[in-house]
Amino acid sequence: MSLQDKYQELISQANSAGVTNLQVREQDGVLYIDGGATAAVKDQLWDTYEKLDPEMRSADVVMNITVADGSGGGVQTYEVKSGDNLSKIARNYPGVSWKDIFEANKDQIKDPNKIFPGQKLKIPG
Repeated sequence: MSLQDKYQELISQANSAGVTNLQVREQDGVLYIDGGATAAVKDQLWDTYEKLDPEMRSADVVMNITVADGSGGGVQTYEVKSGDNLSKIARNYPGVSWKDIFEANKDQIKDPNKIFPGQKLKIPG
């Protein structure tokens, strides 16, 4: 079984999620997936990979998915998932800290340690 067959679900998801400049190649026993996407799509791809290889021990996938840095102006929105915290969310947005997210969402977050799945948070650009 080729790696592209093994990770077909991941490749299909990247295609359907609209990953820009998507490139998939297999080289020396490693599947490389390159492209650009929103942070939310990148998170979804990693979630799918973790489902396919829960321990992430195969070490046979390299995903180089770049995330727009928000320099296009405007505010992005992120939907909180189970297990998220502000620091984890901030890692998906270069140049944005958990404090930036907290400050941008003070209207709905009173305690930065208490966020809930389904909340839609503004991510400052």
